[in-house]
Amino acid sequence: MINKGCGSKGFDRHKSAKCHALFSQLVRSSLNGIFSEMENLLPDTAESLTSDTLVTREELHFRRIDMRGWRRSDGLFEVEGRVTDRKPHEFKVPNGTKVVPPNAALHDMGVKLVFDDDMLVHDVFAFTDAAPYSDCLTAGETLQTLKGMRIAAGWSAEVTRRLAGANSCTHLMQLLIPMGTAAFQSLTTLRMNRPDALNAEGQPKKINSCYAYAAERSIVMHKWPAFYTGKK
Repeated sequence: MINKGCGSKGFDRHKSAKCHALFSQLVRSSLNGIFSEMENLLPDTAESLTSDTLVTREELHFRRIDMRGWRRSDGLFEVEGRVTDRKPHEFKVPNGTKVVPPNAALHDMGVKLVFDDDMLVHDVFAFTDAAPYSDCLTAGETLQTLKGMRIAAGWSAEVTRRLAGANSCTHLMQLLIPMGTAAFQSLTTLRMNRPDALNAEGQPKKINSCYAYAAERSIVMHKWPAFYTGKK
């Protein structure tokens, strides 16, 4: 029980500190009792939570993809994509003689696209710092077929059509597909104040271009209320 002096008027500082200590002890004791009862009531839940924390993982592979966009001094723009693959253990390349040491790059290669303000591709460069086979080093030459293409709707399908299979390196082809959207993102700030691009019906092309820009969602409701189709 708490000392009666704790409730009296005009008690000194010594008594105040003593009362505070007694009160804290009482609270801790009560809380410990409550938690003990909860553990008895929920034994399965406690066991399950403990089991989840015992799961361990062994790293088998590491892949990193980096993409960056630049404005060039000649008035053009450039987007670069790079893919790096590593394994935490020694790896012998299938159907080859190369042995890659632990954490060394199995793949370290990329592409640079040079394009203008209208998203027209002016040039393409591939670079390979690490690859499993010697023939991979010349695969980038096939990317020249992308010169003159426009980065726009259908980019992914057209890149795949021109470079799929033995036409080029699979890693470079797969890297080029998201590089299209990285190129658009690189020009976002420069295009911020431009009028909205419209389709043949006069509707902003941005509408229904992704989940957030669906005609029934809040962005369209606030930015283009005339085209909003959701609940009002």
